[in-house]
Amino acid sequence: MVKEKREKTRKSAINEVVTRDYTVNLHKRIHGVGFKRRAPRAIKEIRKFAENAMGTPDVRIETRLNKHIWSQGVRSVPFRVRVRLSRRRNEDEDSPHKLYTLVSFIPVASFKGLQTENQEVSEV
Repeated sequence: MVKEKREKTRKSAINEVVTRDYTVNLHKRIHGVGFKRRAPRAIKEIRKFAENAMGTPDVRIETRLNKHIWSQGVRSVPFRVRVRLSRRRNEDEDSPHKLYTLVSFIPVASFKGLQTENQEVSEV
């Protein structure tokens, strides 16, 4: 028997503008990294996490998140961080990418019981 091939009619969800909250475990991502490279590696790992989660190669990190990562110095990076990933439309016509991801910091008292949450999109 020959199976019929079904045509894929679903459009890609990557083209949609969406906002989600994530908890990023930096502790496991910078394990074994030398002291003077920990904070820069944490920023790179957040960038890599956002690129993987949102599917956009253009990732922009807010200054508040950068200051939080560096707040305890180069070698004492926080174990976890709560971030909001917003996939947005690129206003710059010269850019090769139609969408970009904005990563912003969410201060939380405790990380216990937090899960990934979808947020309502508000175009700002």
